[in-house]
Amino acid sequence: MDDPSDSARGPVPDDRLRLIFTCCHPALSLEAQVALTLRLTCGVGTGDIARAFLVPETTMAARLTRAKKKISAARIPYRVPQAHELPDRLDAVLTVIHLLYTTGHTAPSGERLVRGDLVERALDLARMLLALMPEEREVKGLLALLLVTDARRSARTDAQGRLLVLEDQDRSAWDRAAIEEGHRLVVEALKGGNPGRFALQAAIAALHAAAPNYAETDWPQILALYDELLRIWPSPVVALNRAVAVAMVRGPEPALAEVEALERGGRLSGYRYLPATKADLLGRLGRHAEAVLAYRAALDLTDNGVERRFLSSRLAGSSGR
Repeated sequence: MDDPSDSARGPVPDDRLRLIFTCCHPALSLEAQVALTLRLTCGVGTGDIARAFLVPETTMAARLTRAKKKISAARIPYRVPQAHELPDRLDAVLTVIHLLYTTGHTAPSGERLVRGDLVERALDLARMLLALMPEEREVKGLLALLLVTDARRSARTDAQGRLLVLEDQDRSAWDRAAIEEGHRLVVEALKGGNPGRFALQAAIAALHAAAPNYAETDWPQILALYDELLRIWPSPVVALNRAVAVAMVRGPEPALAEVEALERGGRLSGYRYLPATKADLLGRLGRHAEAVLAYRAALDLTDNGVERRFLSSRLAGSSGR
């Protein structure tokens, strides 16, 4: 690994990206690959990794320990993968970069909404990955997703640092160059049929970016994309995000039924955006007393100061009705 020769460096030219590919060893489960790489290579704290995987910090710490022990016991070699081995590790690498970005996009704790260092690192890694594997559609999809999402960064808070939801953001402040680049990549990622999860997420983000305002967003198309995303990637977080689109297409009542079903399922226990979404839907239905309880539950799960102040203001608004 310290040999500067091309043979030692292998097919991956960048040190950081090479370390990620090296840590994403297929002998480990995908979750272990991603968690261990985020911790050892990207410097993400165990607590933040636990939040990303929706598990307690103690559980994630135990999983990281088990993964390290497996590497030692099985004598898994720590070496740079050869070119033909890269595709087998790609899904884990994509997931690492995506979770690194999301951890920066909304910091799990602290007083800053965004951790710019993590966001920029993820964007750099995604660009380097595309240079390394320019024909991979999911690599294009990931970079497109990150670009279009990050294009809204400066509009996510007002002059006083208060959180602005998508509906209230000044769209003229969005980075149009990043959106246009992302759109081009989305088109390429969708070519050939059977798009992957990152291409579909990027397509959803691109539709949001293309809309002149929140109400005029192509919500039916977004819902259709979420349906396909949920089919190929049955994640409860995807199902929760889909419920927002359901509310815009079919109304808050059927969306609330889907959120409550997710709540009963328990897989999103501890995920702050579930009670926050539920509270918003209850408020729209005029069920303000229940919305107050849901906002309080969301506050109990939220450690980011900017998000806490936003939820507190929503709670105060519901309490006064």
